[in-house]
Formats: sequence, structure tokens, C-alpha cells
Amino acid sequence: MLKVDSVEKSYEKGEIFSKKRNKVLKNISFECGYGECLGIIGESGSGKSTLGRLILGIENPDSGNILFEGKNVSDRRVRLGNISAVFQDYISSLNPFFTVEEAIMEPLKIKKKALKDNQKKIEHLLNQVGLNPTYKKKYPHELSGGEVQRVCIARAISTEPKCILLDEAISSLDVSVQIQVLELLIDLKKVYNMSYLFITHDIQAAAYICDRVIIFRKGQIEEMVDIEQLKNVQTEYSRKLLKMLITI
Repeated sequence: MLKVDSVEKSYEKGEIFSKKRNKVLKNISFECGYGECLGIIGESGSGKSTLGRLILGIENPDSGNILFEGKNVSDRRVRLGNISAVFQDYISSLNPFFTVEEAIMEPLKIKKKALKDNQKKIEHLLNQVGLNPTYKKKYPHELSGGEVQRVCIARAISTEPKCILLDEAISSLDVSVQIQVLELLIDLKKVYNMSYLFITHDIQAAAYICDRVIIFRKGQIEEMVDIEQLKNVQTEYSRKLLKMLITI
């Protein structure tokens, strides 16, 4: 379904008059299948979020291709309604002047999806993420962090996408709320048969939800492993990283 093929990305280093570039992603290739949850794990600055921005079409790679069902994600029409995202900073993810109802409706309007009964659709989405219909008229500042993130998830699934990118989507939440959101994501994945790209530095969360994980190191893929084999990673760096992340 999603294919990342030989992708590279670099940025200018920022020094005045310097033409040197900092290569953030180096020859990245992998695939994510229908209904799969693929984890992307790495230290801060390893290139995980840069990869996420490329998949979402926020930026373009310097070289290589990112294809969704055989079509390049640089074409907005390929992404629209098919790839959604939930980010770490849930506070800035929602327009503070929008009610919950308006926030969830936003992607549906962009897609110009005709709904005969918008109210029932929104109420159904809220129920799916564990919020009752009274939340429709509330504003983000009236909600807890966990409730805001649930609204972000409801918005992400509103177009029934085939793939959702979750970029550190639970890291800003309390531990008890993290578990609730992970359970919610697992349930929604079963209902919609969606694929997840789960970008995280939380190895325990990845082990809880993912089918496979990719371990990033300095913009390169260090190792890919099935979640059942996570304790048997092959490289020394992967072993050290996993040990470090578990103890954080």
C-alpha cells in the first residue's frame, strides 16, 4: 500500500555563505501493508519526524519516491482522504476558535464529502473515540489533553482513511491516558482495517501496538524487525537503543 523507495532528504546547514547541507535521511526504503501497524523508533534527531513530513506531503524528498497505492504522495489528490495524521502537539492541532464539531467536520469539507446527516456522523465518531455527543459544542480549552487527542483521532478517522500517521501521538499524555488511547487505536484499526505508521521513541508503546518496527539511526534504517523478535535484534546499536528507551 505505502512504499518508500530510496528516499533522501537534506537541509542547508544554516551557516552564512555555506553551501554545505545536512543529510537527514539516507536511502530509506520500506513498505507498509494494508492493516499493518509499522513502528518507527529512534533517538531525537534520527530523522523520524522528517520522514513523517515527507509521507504527508508537507515536504518533498530530494530523491527517491513515496508511493501510496502506486501513486506519488506529492500529488495532493493521492493523499486527500486516504492519509491522515495525529501529532504530538494536540493543543496546536485544533483551531482554538473551532468547536469540536467544526474541527471534525473540517477534513470532510476539504474532501467535499456529501453527508446526508452530519450530526449523526459526528456523534458516531465521538462515540467511537469514547466521548459523548455533548462534546460537539465544546472548545479545545474546555477539554483535557486526553480528550483533545481523542478529538484529533476522531477527526483523523472521519474520512475513513486507509493510513494514519501517528507522530509521537501519545507522548504528551499521562501514562494512564496513553494506555487508553493505545487501546482506542487498536480498536479503531480493527473496525476500519487501517494501517498505522507509529512514529515514537517509546519502545513499550510500540511493542503494545505495532506488528513490525523500523529502528532509525542518524537518518538511516539500522534494522527492521517483527515485534515478536524485538528482544532478538541483531545490531549492537539496536540493543543499546532499546535498553536505553526501556529505562527512560
